[in-house]
Amino acid sequence: MSRPLEGKLAIVTGASRNIGVAIATKLASYGANVVIAYTSPSSKTLAESLSEALSSTHNVKTLVAQADLGTPEGPKQLLDATKAAFSSADGKFQLDILINNAGVAHNNLLPNVTIDDFEKSYRINVLGPLLLTQAAEPYLPHDRSGRIVNLSSVSSSTGFIEQSVYGGTKAALEAMTRTWSRELSERCTVNAINPGPVLTPMYDRNSDDFKREIKGWIDHAPLMRARRGVDSDEIVKDAETSGGRPAYCDEIAGIVAMLCGNDSAWCTGQVVCANGGMLMLH
Repeated sequence: MSRPLEGKLAIVTGASRNIGVAIATKLASYGANVVIAYTSPSSKTLAESLSEALSSTHNVKTLVAQADLGTPEGPKQLLDATKAAFSSADGKFQLDILINNAGVAHNNLLPNVTIDDFEKSYRINVLGPLLLTQAAEPYLPHDRSGRIVNLSSVSSSTGFIEQSVYGGTKAALEAMTRTWSRELSERCTVNAINPGPVLTPMYDRNSDDFKREIKGWIDHAPLMRARRGVDSDEIVKDAETSGGRPAYCDEIAGIVAMLCGNDSAWCTGQVVCANGGMLMLH
């Protein structure tokens, strides 16, 4: 079986859980060597287990690296660790793929938004990708073969309640995506994807008011209709009240991987649908 990313080197942030695990696994299955970046010490065991699984199953090289991307030092530490592990004998080093996946969501109605919510969210969701992309820039290819994919959200465009801060961070990430696609055009393509609800604990933590707010959107998303015999009984049952099913992490990972291949070379500066038609942009 052909592996379209054979020998490429990818960094995936927030790679120890949920969407990050699915992305790292998909890229490894395509032949990419993967840096599994995580932040919290509690994620170390998960990241190490994933590393072992990817190495043994897909015969790729992996690196587990802890870095707090919400700090000025974290992104550089991650690049330094990657460079130390993957430089060739003569000191050459190239980073082919960067997936800015790590993020946080602090939902609150406007009167309850705190400065701490704002600062933490923008530090991790906006400053982190900015500093990591800045640190990665010297090591990107010089033939346009590099790939950067930023994980945005439908929340950047939908104005959902409780998401003054989260939606704002994702809108900022999309704006940076467009800027980087121009500034880095001789090095790599830069795109974002905009998932809607995804079957993760982060989605489950949303308030009942928030879930009622987005039900109408889910009702009209063509691919979010739950299917008996395909989706689990639990998901089919939940769809009766929620309006439909969330995405599976593998479905998000597939779109990320699509943007990392050679066939996506003429696509840059875009926000690519990863939400089953929940949000249709033009």
